[in-house]
Amino acid sequence: MDVMIVTLLLGFLLALFIVIPRLFQSDPGKNVQSDSKSKASKMYAKAEVSLHNKRTDCWIIIKDKVYDVTPYVEEHPGGDAILAHAGDDSTDGFFGPQHATRVFDMIDDFYIGDLAK
Repeated sequence: MDVMIVTLLLGFLLALFIVIPRLFQSDPGKNVQSDSKSKASKMYAKAEVSLHNKRTDCWIIIKDKVYDVTPYVEEHPGGDAILAHAGDDSTDGFFGPQHATRVFDMIDDFYIGDLAK
């Protein structure tokens, strides 16, 4: 009986840890693209993005959106692969089979603007 009560209590606490953070999200149904558009957009020329092509200053373009991924370079599970297209279009690499779906949730944290046409 005690084991059942402890199990139910742990299950309830686990459910709270999952549900409560979602209650405080501003828009739980948002996706990468819609969240990017909700931020104030700055326009960047491709020439400007191309200057940010180093480990210590790394911007990438994904579907005409510009992301400053400098803080993530050292954490990137693929090592220096993220630098292969630093300062350039990384759309193909980003949507490659090597990425888990969580990258689609976290990329918006690095969004800084749109690519000028």
